[in-house]
Amino acid sequence: MGKYLLAKDTVNGAEGKIFVTRNGKQNEIASMMNIYTYAEIQGKEMRVVGTRTIQNKANGAKQTGKGNIYYGNDIWRDMVLEYINTGNMPQFDLQITNEDASNTIGSQSIAYYGCELTGSIPLSILDSEEAMLNFEFNFTYTRVAKLRSFNEPASYGG
Repeated sequence: MGKYLLAKDTVNGAEGKIFVTRNGKQNEIASMMNIYTYAEIQGKEMRVVGTRTIQNKANGAKQTGKGNIYYGNDIWRDMVLEYINTGNMPQFDLQITNEDASNTIGSQSIAYYGCELTGSIPLSILDSEEAMLNFEFNFTYTRVAKLRSFNEPASYGG
């Protein structure tokens, strides 16, 4: 039997922090339900005479993210209103840290730069069916950097 990860070294999805930096001011966002970032590798298929194999060559990465936040935080709404009123789409930076003190792998921090909102952002919400209002948002980013990496687990099973 080979080695395997111990349950104590999995990462609790609720343990971490999210910071938004805009105009040089960093704010911790305490009302997030979740946030995901993606790098979708784009490619171009290539066919060659003499083989049925279809090869792929990477030629870019589409960098996007999405999140869900409890309604009541004005940060995204203010950016939309700035765009509507001035024509300037504000950019922001994100820092996402996974930090679960109950494991031995430590924490990970990744920064996303040149973020811009995309899609629909609600300016107002009323909903008699909802006890806790929230909404989803989408964004893109232009650059990413790993600031801190997880460690290897202190021990493995097996």
